[in-house]
Amino acid sequence: MNPLKFMNTKTALQTTFFLITLFFYTADIPAAAKVYRVGVLYWSSNIPGQVAMRKGLEKEAASINRKASASGNPGIKLIPRVAGDGPSGIENQIRQMNEIIKSGVDIIIVQPTDNAALAEPLRAANRAGIPVVAYDQYISGGTLAAYRTSDNYQAGYLDGEYIASRFPERKKISLILVEYPHVSSTVERVNGFLDALKENGREFLVLRSYTAVEPVSGKKAAAEILRDYPAKGSIDVVFTVNDGGGLPVVKGLAAAGRREIMIATIDGDPESIANIKAGRLTVIDSAQFCGPLGAEAMKAAYEILTGGKPPHHSLVPVFPVTRETMKLYPGWNGPVPKNFKKLWKAKNAEWNGSMRIIKE
Repeated sequence: MNPLKFMNTKTALQTTFFLITLFFYTADIPAAAKVYRVGVLYWSSNIPGQVAMRKGLEKEAASINRKASASGNPGIKLIPRVAGDGPSGIENQIRQMNEIIKSGVDIIIVQPTDNAALAEPLRAANRAGIPVVAYDQYISGGTLAAYRTSDNYQAGYLDGEYIASRFPERKKISLILVEYPHVSSTVERVNGFLDALKENGREFLVLRSYTAVEPVSGKKAAAEILRDYPAKGSIDVVFTVNDGGGLPVVKGLAAAGRREIMIATIDGDPESIANIKAGRLTVIDSAQFCGPLGAEAMKAAYEILTGGKPPHHSLVPVFPVTRETMKLYPGWNGPVPKNFKKLWKAKNAEWNGSMRIIKE
C-alpha cells in the first residue's frame, strides 16, 4: 500500500522530499564503527607496580578510543578480570581465562600469575582463534601473538654490577635471595643479578633463598631471615626480585636494626626510591617503566586487531635508581630518559634506554 495515496498533494510532496533528502543524507553516514571486545586478565591489585601497568594499559585504551571516535576507526571495550595473589590467584586466573575464551572476545591481554599454569588455557585460545598478548610474564606453552615485558635480565644485571662496585675486589659477598621462581620475569632478574656479580669479578656465597613477591610473603620472609641470621654482619646483601615483596623485607630488617645490610631490588616503587634517598638499607632499585609497559601491550593488541603485525617480542628498558642517578629518574610513567654514563665502576659503562626488539 502506498501511504502517499491517502495524503493531500502538498503533504505528499513534502513527505516525498523529506524521504529523498533523508535517503541521500544517511547514505553518506558510515555504519557504526566496530567495537572490539578485549579480555584483560590482570594479576594483582596489591602490587603497586602491577597497578601502574594496569593504569598505563587503560590510559592507552582510552587514547585509542578517542582517536577511533574522531576518525571512525574501530574502538575497543575492555573486559577486565583480576586474579589476586598467591596460589588462589593462579587458580582464579586459569578459570578467568577459560571463561573469557568461552565469551568469544576478539583478543586477550594477560599478565600471567604463573608461566606454566596458563599453558592449557593459551592452547584453548589458539584453538578458538583468539589471539593472546602477554605482558610482564611469559606463558610456557601454546602460541602468543605478542609478548611485552620489561628488560628483566637488564634489571637484575644493573643491580648486580652496582652491588659489585660497592665492595672491595677480594671481598666474598654473603648474599640472601628473596625470589619468586614461578614466573619468567623474576627468574630472569635473579639470573642477571648473579651473572653481573660473576662478570664483574666478585666472589659471593648464596646463604639461603626465600620466596616472596607481595606484602604478606615479604613480611614472612623478613621474619625468617632475622630468625635464621640473627647476628649482625652475617649478611652483606639481600637481593629482592621486586618491591612488592621486597619493601616488607626492608621494613623488617630496618626495624630490627640491621642497617649494615645492603638491599638491591627491582620495580621502582616510590617508597623504595624514598628509602634510597634516605639511606635506609636499599642502595639500588632497577625501576620499571610500568605505565609504558602496560601501554605497549595495549598498542600491540590493537595493531593485531586492525590487521597489523607488531614485533612479536619487545623489551621495555629499566632504570638503575641510586643516590647518584636519582635526579635522572622520571618515575614509573616515564618518559624513558636519554642514555647516560654510569657513575660507578661497571663492565658496561653506559646505560642504554632503547627498547629492544628480540623477535619480529
